[in-house]
Amino acid sequence: MIARLELIIQSGNMTEDLGRLFKSQLDRQSRSLKSLPPVKQWTTQLCGDIDIVINRQGTWLHEGVEIKRSNLVKFFSSLLLKDGTDYFLITPEEKWRIKVELAPFLITRANRTCKRGHQIITLSTYTDELIVIGNDHPLWIEYEEGSDEPIPLVLVRDGMTGLLSRNVFYELVSWGLPKGIPSRLVINSMGIEFDLGIVE
Repeated sequence: MIARLELIIQSGNMTEDLGRLFKSQLDRQSRSLKSLPPVKQWTTQLCGDIDIVINRQGTWLHEGVEIKRSNLVKFFSSLLLKDGTDYFLITPEEKWRIKVELAPFLITRANRTCKRGHQIITLSTYTDELIVIGNDHPLWIEYEEGSDEPIPLVLVRDGMTGLLSRNVFYELVSWGLPKGIPSRLVINSMGIEFDLGIVE
């Protein structure tokens, strides 16, 4: 079982001023999300299960073999739908249940923009979706029971999460600041502080 750690430390809501300050990044996020098919509007009946797995490393496998064509993975990811704890690939004609071991998206890039003393963190998925860490896309850390290895996750869309790659997580850690006693590492984006764990 994965036990969620207390994660998000609210330091204030995103204000209209911050929205204007980082308008270009927020507009890019909006365009990225609007370009996706309207999967939540489709009421397709379930066709069954298909042997597609997104493993813990974010790799797509079909019948145990990696799907290496990035354009195909990008297409499939645009058709992802989460319902309860189940994941599906859905079109207006077909709906197939697939397996997701941890998170359906892999975060492969991070970018930090600072303006007038404020900061915004933008993340990109392996399939080129773009999100801004903030109220709508919070970042948190989970731990598997009996392990102190952090599992950094971010809400991507429609209840589906993205796992931060090790390199991206370390980059965020390098941008973080210690806070409190015992000291914890936090990172700020869009006026909100997100907990990255205890500083050793």
